[in-house]
Amino acid sequence: MHSPLPLALVQAPAHPTQDLDSFASGLERLSRQRPQVRLFVHPELHLATPAPGSSPADNAAAPEQLAEPLDGPRDRRLAELAGDLGVWLMPGSVYERRHGQIHNTAPVYSPQGRRVAAYRKICPWRPYETTTPGTEFVVFDMDDHGRVGLSICYDAWFPEISRNLAHLGAQLIVNLVQTPTSDREQELVLARANAITNQVFVASVNAAAPTGLGRSLLVDPEGRVRTQAISAEECVLTDVIDLGETTRVRTYGTAGLNRPWEQFRPGDAPVDLPLYSGRMDPSTWGAGLSGTSRAEGRGRP
Repeated sequence: MHSPLPLALVQAPAHPTQDLDSFASGLERLSRQRPQVRLFVHPELHLATPAPGSSPADNAAAPEQLAEPLDGPRDRRLAELAGDLGVWLMPGSVYERRHGQIHNTAPVYSPQGRRVAAYRKICPWRPYETTTPGTEFVVFDMDDHGRVGLSICYDAWFPEISRNLAHLGAQLIVNLVQTPTSDREQELVLARANAITNQVFVASVNAAAPTGLGRSLLVDPEGRVRTQAISAEECVLTDVIDLGETTRVRTYGTAGLNRPWEQFRPGDAPVDLPLYSGRMDPSTWGAGLSGTSRAEGRGRP
């Protein structure tokens, strides 16, 4: 049995100076205004973006200048903040320095004041982004609410990423976004498509102007938009979702019809996938979908 998950998608411009005091004050205010919310989600690079109007040189230097180890002072402050407020916190992605490389990394903090997950963006938006790609899919469990998978912005354009998160049991995929370009229109379609093809909730949380074009949204496992920002203005989207809905949709089908996770039957031949030097194997298709199971292969924080 899943308990309802009240969540808040914070569509806001970036904090360009990594001002954690200001960020903490804003989150404390939101938490007081919305005391039932259990999960607060912020956009990509929310605490790691140069000020609007910065020079191209400043923007190019941002990853190097703003990166710090995952377990550095920023991490400790954010963990403490989540613990003090007693909330689940996704503060947006940050620049992480690791093994001599810099990643675009999304950490997650629990109400107990611990970092419980960290996802490194697998698909940087090349050639514009210079961060090192991550190599692991990451899901984490939110107590009795269910299992959540993480992706960052351009990851949503690669269906394999959402598919693997669902295969690892994700019932909600949170896609952190900082899109100031006209392709936000296509990203809205992709959010719905990834929800439909994997029968999961999808939250696409974009930055507000001037950092991004906004239009954040939350999609249910049948592809219906539950709530959406209609502009780039700063706002907070709230909803209460039951991640157990994924089980209902997969059992009875999208629109009461389609059950893609039950496509294969015993005895069906595997389908080779030359692009991946792999295959879709009926014996493993759909394994790990239960949000209460402990799927193997999760990324480590």
